[in-house]
Amino acid sequence: MKFFENLDFKQIALWSTLAILGLMLVIQWSEDFKQADELANRSLESDYPAFNSFSEPVAAVSKTAGQRFESEFPTAVSEQSFSEHESKDSDLPQVITSAEIPALDQPQSNPNYNFIRVRTNVVDVVINPVGGDIERIDLLQYPNAKDTPDIPFTLLENSNGRLYVAQSGLVGPSGPDASAEGRPEYVADASQFFMSEGEEQLEVALEVEIDGVLYEKIFTFHRSSYLIDVKHVIHNRSNQVWTGNLFAQIKRDNSEGPASSGMGMKPFLGAAYWSEEKPYNKIDIDDFEEDKVKQKTTGGWLALVQHYFVGAWVPEAGQDYLYETRVSGGNNIISLTGASTVVDPSQSTTFKSQFYAGPKILNILEEISPGLDLTIDFGWLWFIAKNLFWMLDKIHGVVQNWGWSIILLTCGIKAILFPLSAKSYTSMANMRRIQPEMTRLKDLYGDDRQKMSQEVMQLYKKEKVNPLGGCLPILVQMPIFIALYWTLMESVELRQAEFMFWLDDLSQMDPYFVLPLIMGATMFFQQKLNPAPADPMQAKVMQIMPIMFTFFFLFFPSGLVLYWVVNNLLSIIQQAVITKRIEAQAKV
Repeated sequence: MKFFENLDFKQIALWSTLAILGLMLVIQWSEDFKQADELANRSLESDYPAFNSFSEPVAAVSKTAGQRFESEFPTAVSEQSFSEHESKDSDLPQVITSAEIPALDQPQSNPNYNFIRVRTNVVDVVINPVGGDIERIDLLQYPNAKDTPDIPFTLLENSNGRLYVAQSGLVGPSGPDASAEGRPEYVADASQFFMSEGEEQLEVALEVEIDGVLYEKIFTFHRSSYLIDVKHVIHNRSNQVWTGNLFAQIKRDNSEGPASSGMGMKPFLGAAYWSEEKPYNKIDIDDFEEDKVKQKTTGGWLALVQHYFVGAWVPEAGQDYLYETRVSGGNNIISLTGASTVVDPSQSTTFKSQFYAGPKILNILEEISPGLDLTIDFGWLWFIAKNLFWMLDKIHGVVQNWGWSIILLTCGIKAILFPLSAKSYTSMANMRRIQPEMTRLKDLYGDDRQKMSQEVMQLYKKEKVNPLGGCLPILVQMPIFIALYWTLMESVELRQAEFMFWLDDLSQMDPYFVLPLIMGATMFFQQKLNPAPADPMQAKVMQIMPIMFTFFFLFFPSGLVLYWVVNNLLSIIQQAVITKRIEAQAKV
């Protein structure tokens, strides 16, 4: 009972708030950076959508392979019905290894090599002529690691270690990708395409003719852009009506995402899509089997989201599509399928879509499609986080250093919140000023709770002190702290960003733990400026807080820790000045 009688409720509220803040940061870190599960067992399910009428998925048996596989017939998104059409489990692209990809402008040592290589100033792309799928994309402006600047980061790949490809084609009754003979094999004019200096766009055309129908798959690459225009053109030269549907999908296995610092945790990995009801929906890569999606949407986009980078299909706006997820062959697939299209003999039609594969840069994603910028997961405080990033980006435009940008942003936030902080620190200083009198009352009335409470309330009233005066300002600042956490965690601009001395990557933990230790020391010193708790047990708990927070921050990105260090230093200066002024006034 003695413990509760002597509790300093101002201290409880303040430090409980900080404890909740630390817990929320750790929880959010754990959600964003989680351990990847073991690879799922491989199954024999169909990877490609085919169609029937408005019916549920059915199981089919391959007549050619004699294997059982799940043939998912996505619901048509037009009012027309479809005849049931069997598909063949042909979505097993040949594995591509780096050694098999010839260098650009170099003679091909393997005459049977038929993959198509495309290189612009920002991407290096490999297209498989079977199906015309994009099976590898290297991002030339983003090194894979800080110590290997000449090795680009690989976003998409089809290798022994990882499968992550972008696929599109034509299914339905006449669709070549739904043929029992397997997917069509396209032919291009060359096997290597290179965007020369001064060239603003590069067009790569693939074509194949099947049963009197000429199919063209045209990729258009743009200088300094990660957005690829994809067109499927159908020239019906036969005497039969052509009927089919466009599909586009992203297929990925359960391999781990890009590594990140922090207690062995891995980046969040999953799919996302737009819907008319909700602009941003996401599914964890491990939940594809349980959280299946199948819904009709007008326009929109679908994406595979990972830390800092995203791959996304954006179909033609204003059209109806069926969005769905499924697991096939141990791989996770998110796909969209367009409405049935009829092409009469001697007629042509074109399906348009776009594929983005690159960094999650806010202004670029905003321009591509509504809601695509939400793949930069700023959390539930996104409206604050986006403004914080805007400020950070503007500052960086001037100082050209992300470390100094974080420091200046911290100073700006501190200036904006100065009135609230001043009120909080004034309350703390007043509590510190009356601490001797509080101790005297404790000695006099420590055994009489009622009398002690009355005397303390009279003291507060006499000295015009509000014991909870510093709590509200701290609570108001908490959303900013959480939003900034998401801002610094999700900004690809901070990836491998140097600051000074040993801090050569603000997105990674401090390798020597210098910043976390400084943060802990500043937190301890700041605690000393506050009135000490009357109860010895509570005082010990308060002394443990800096140690606990230091442990948390050992594994946080150094950019985030830098913010906290600067914020603590500014708080110490502000609190020391206010405390000195209050104590000086008390002596007069």
